[in-house]
Amino acid sequence: MRATERAAILGLALAAFAAATSVSAQTDGVGLGTWKLNIEKSKYSPGPAHKSFTVKFEAAGEGVKVTGEGIGADGKPFTNEYTANYDGKEVPYKGSATIDTVSMRRIDAYTTVRTDKKDGKVVQTLTRVVAKDGKSFTATSKGTNAKGEAIYNVLVWDKL
Repeated sequence: MRATERAAILGLALAAFAAATSVSAQTDGVGLGTWKLNIEKSKYSPGPAHKSFTVKFEAAGEGVKVTGEGIGADGKPFTNEYTANYDGKEVPYKGSATIDTVSMRRIDAYTTVRTDKKDGKVVQTLTRVVAKDGKSFTATSKGTNAKGEAIYNVLVWDKL
């Protein structure tokens, strides 16, 4: 192999490495941190809305650990938690009477999809899109509530 061929191969390998680390860098840290629900900007159908809700996203292995706490529409405090990789595999969801497992997939650096199940049946799909400036995210959920009613919620979250 001539020196020019080796140089070309090395150049392609370095370009591929740079592209791979660039994609990884785009996803590292995007959406992590503590977020507060902006009730005024959020839309609940059929409702009613939470009184308050704060959620924390932390890096955990190949995925994320999510913990939330707040006051529900009924005025009662709640907490929830799960840790999931972005591999589509189901993991336990703690703190909900309507969800017992979740699975996560990453669509791109700013978008993830979470599928919620109860007793093996999909009850909700939640799409989370982090704003490019990293100061907010929108979570759109579609599915059914505990009463079997169709839900379509658009929740807006601000970074703390």
